[in-house]
Amino acid sequence: MRIDHVNIVVTDMERSVRFYAEALGLRRGFEKILEGPWIETVTGLLGARAHCVFMAPDDAATRLELIQYLTPEGESIPANRLPQTVGLRHFGFLVEDLDAAVERLRGAGAVLISEPVEVPFQVGRLGRKRLCYFHDPDGVVLEVAAYE
Repeated sequence: MRIDHVNIVVTDMERSVRFYAEALGLRRGFEKILEGPWIETVTGLLGARAHCVFMAPDDAATRLELIQYLTPEGESIPANRLPQTVGLRHFGFLVEDLDAAVERLRGAGAVLISEPVEVPFQVGRLGRKRLCYFHDPDGVVLEVAAYE
């Protein structure tokens, strides 16, 4: 088993595509308007219609699925911006050079929650880890990390 994709609901598709391309170097891939009985059934949302764009790194092992619901529109819940809120709270991107990645994030307008920090212990067999959290344009918490 492997992770196929991670989904993020966004409020402005083009802004989000631009952010994930500029900040993290992901490429725009599959794109489709999702509509009809199948999407209504799987989401449990009568009249569901959404714009879907997959973004992927060069290896495309795991994709990021951006979805903007055209109908029904969702709402932003402020508590979702906090790292301790119950539920899926963040996922991490692994990079070779954390400092370069952070500069790229800043250049793309990412809001850093903190400067990079070093975990004070070895993380499994991967070694020493440096990381920082940041928000995407819709306030989704994300992580960028590197192992030494």
